[in-house]
Amino acid sequence: MTWHGHVIKGQSFAGKKMANEMNSNVTAHDSVQCPVCFKGFKAATINGHLDVCLLTSATDDSTPPLKKSRITGEVVPSSPTVNKGASSCSSMPGPPSSPVFSLFQTNKSKSSGQSERDGLFTSKQSASSAVNKGLKRGLLNESEPGAAGTENLSSQISAPSGKTSKTLRDLSPRTLLTMDKPLAEMLRPNTLEEYFGQSKVVGQQTLLRSLLDSQEIPSLILWGPPGCGKTTLAHIIASTSKKNGTARFVTLSATSASTNDVREVIKQAQNELRLCKRKTILFIDEIHRFNKSQQDTFLPHVECGTVTLIGATTENPSFQVNSALLSRCRVLVLEKLSVEAMGSILGRAVATLGIRVLGQGPANHKDQEQTNGHEPKIYIEQKALDTIAYLCDGDARAGLNSLQLAVQAQMSLTRPNTLVQDGSSQEILVKEEHAKEGLQRSHILYDKAGEEHYNCISALHKSMRGSHENASLYWLGRMLEGGEDPLYVARRLVRFASEDIGMADPSALPQAVSAFQACHFIGMPECEVILAQCVVYLARAPKSVEIYRAYDNVKACLRNHKGPLPPVPLHLRNAPTRLMKQLGYAKGYKYNPAFSGPVEQEYLPEELEGINFFTWTPSDP
Repeated sequence: MTWHGHVIKGQSFAGKKMANEMNSNVTAHDSVQCPVCFKGFKAATINGHLDVCLLTSATDDSTPPLKKSRITGEVVPSSPTVNKGASSCSSMPGPPSSPVFSLFQTNKSKSSGQSERDGLFTSKQSASSAVNKGLKRGLLNESEPGAAGTENLSSQISAPSGKTSKTLRDLSPRTLLTMDKPLAEMLRPNTLEEYFGQSKVVGQQTLLRSLLDSQEIPSLILWGPPGCGKTTLAHIIASTSKKNGTARFVTLSATSASTNDVREVIKQAQNELRLCKRKTILFIDEIHRFNKSQQDTFLPHVECGTVTLIGATTENPSFQVNSALLSRCRVLVLEKLSVEAMGSILGRAVATLGIRVLGQGPANHKDQEQTNGHEPKIYIEQKALDTIAYLCDGDARAGLNSLQLAVQAQMSLTRPNTLVQDGSSQEILVKEEHAKEGLQRSHILYDKAGEEHYNCISALHKSMRGSHENASLYWLGRMLEGGEDPLYVARRLVRFASEDIGMADPSALPQAVSAFQACHFIGMPECEVILAQCVVYLARAPKSVEIYRAYDNVKACLRNHKGPLPPVPLHLRNAPTRLMKQLGYAKGYKYNPAFSGPVEQEYLPEELEGINFFTWTPSDP
């Protein structure tokens, strides 16, 4: 007997044992229900049927597995509407129903019981199991309605639930600010009312807002700069779906997930849709990190509606997301947060943490409680909040975390639970310089390999073309301070010297080449003034695109030519050998230095005689 046969044999024994218990409990009924197929049988034939039914179910993957409660280990049906027999079977008397049911699951997993004191049953799933179709809990964060358990404080704060704000209000500022969790994560909004700065996308009269209210969520690609609220919007959708129970929410990160992880989620989504009639929303953070083959995995399942895909990316989806997947999703462009939106976000954070703004009254009841307690009173200058709002460059994550650092730095200077001489608690004041320290420096958004790289170099080029020296210097500074390679900028200046200035100032090209060589010699930061000098020179120089357009006309002439290109005239060819001279190469060529005046001679092929590329346009015949 093979190992698999032993498993079946053990299951048959357990099934017989349960059938015997069921037969002992049945007094007024003539039939007994099979716990595997939920059909009714007589008490005398149930044992024989269990042997056949268990052997069949061990090789049949179509039977839906029974779900396990995360708290008590009690096996419950996947959905109350899937099979009526499941509910009747779960309601049958007998204390050993929970462990026996775990043996009847169709997943090929090893079950190991814990101590009788716990009464919990856990299963370690094999990696090759194709029935359970579940993911390792460490690989994804699944939010399901009804899922509960004992969680620590950090998990309660990070979970997208409506209890988050209540939990935060019950804690002191010192406790919140000393936790090992960024403030931006603890204060992540759970409702659209707390979601600031993206009114154009999720405002009251927008299409997406109506779709979210009706729970008709389409596949989305959220595109925006860091800290603008892409992940937060996905968590709000998850929170809404969890409350209404209309969909399950699964989170994956493209930085760590593999194609197998995605396929497992899709298999699980297919089961949920088939058995529970419940949709699956799959959130992929940093979706641009997936390559083409990984993105192609989503195509058929997004097309048929198995999963609703929500992808978040900081890169332009036109370049980083497959066009086939892009056509199946709606792209939402989230803008950089304005200073006013950042002010609202920081104000909400200050009110939640119980911090008073200097010169204003208590923001909430927590401030009043601090007056009579031993916790220090924390104040912050309005100028400090304004400084964070301006310097974080629309990045809410950077703004909140810098506020956290500034307050933590000042709280570390005071001893906890200490009183001043008059018996009142200590006071902590966070000033503007403390806020600047939290940011370290002005937070400049610039991605050397992303779209902002091309946006800034385009702005620099167009500013120099328009002879606006101030704007040219500004965009140069944005690039260099953001960490751009100075040689890249210098190469673009060399190109500009010929493309936009050309023969209007022939010395512009030597200036640009010299600037490139100087940057190569000394590097940053000394070369920044060299680039600034070259940029101002090119911006002030007269402009001419005569050379640029003439060469474009040449390229258009070559590309639009029909048939084979005309050969080089014989008199323009070299004749280094006797044979070539006999063939007529170089015959009739007039050597210009040998003549005292202009030489009448054709240098173009016969088909192009008389053409002037400086005035010719591709539309000419």
